[in-house]
Order: sequence, then C-alpha cells, then structure tokens
Amino acid sequence: MPLFQTPYRAVLLTLATLAGCAFSPVEPGMTREQVTSRLGSPTRTVALKSGTRLQYAAGQRAIMVDLDPTGRVVQARQVLTSYAFESIEIGKWTRADIEREFGPPAMVDRVASWPADIMTYRWREFEDLLFWVYLDENNVVQRTGQGIDLSRDGPADKK
Repeated sequence: MPLFQTPYRAVLLTLATLAGCAFSPVEPGMTREQVTSRLGSPTRTVALKSGTRLQYAAGQRAIMVDLDPTGRVVQARQVLTSYAFESIEIGKWTRADIEREFGPPAMVDRVASWPADIMTYRWREFEDLLFWVYLDENNVVQRTGQGIDLSRDGPADKK
C-alpha cells in the first residue's frame, strides 16, 4: 500500500503541517521588503495570476512566499512535503508548473530507460528522501516516484 494511502496519512499530514508552520518568521501582511530583510534574496521570483511568489530553495526545503499585487504576504509555506507532491496532476502539469510550485529541482537527469528529463527533489519526512518527476518530450509530467536518498548515508566502510 503506498505511503500516501496508509492509515497513518492523517498523522503524516499533521506533522508536515506543523513542520511547515515553524519554518519562518514570515507572516501574512508583511511587505516584500520585510520578507527579504529576514530571509534574504529569493532563489527565484515567479509571477502569479494573483501577485508574485518568492521562492527560497535550499537543500531539502523549499519555502514559497506568495505576495498579493500590492507586495504583501498572503501565505508562506514549506512545499517539499508528501501532501504537496500529491497535488501534481499526471498528464496535465508541465515543467513550468512543477518549478512554480516546488522551485528548482536539486538535479535534472536523463537515463536510457526514459525518453526525457527526470527532475529530482531532495526532501525530508522522517528520513532523507528523493522525489522524481518524469517529463515527456513536451515537458508534461507523465509519472512521479519517490525513494530513500541513500546518498546521505555515507560510505559503507564507515558503518
């Protein structure tokens, strides 16, 4: 049974929400200047239909700060979570949608068994994890997957 469909889903979502709430001193109503004075320059700035998104991506976290048209914070949240990844719509979302919602990937790979790019996000939920987004030749999401990030375990001879 996939992790997202287990009886523990409610517990996971609650913990993810609590973790997201404690990440930052950014609060609704703050100005863009107040945000950048606390968090620094964003990794990216993305235009939204309803304003602007400041993306702060670093390591296993990606903080999205949404601003209204006047430059005031509407919401701020950590998006590299199982709950957020569930929102991806296979066959509908594009690379641009993924990057708008999750920021830049940790890496983009190609493998012989897949015809196009695979975007990789590093995240943490009880352990170090990877989330893959498989794109087709038109940059449309065709599938996603997740797994344990074994690259952070260290060399086998050190155990």
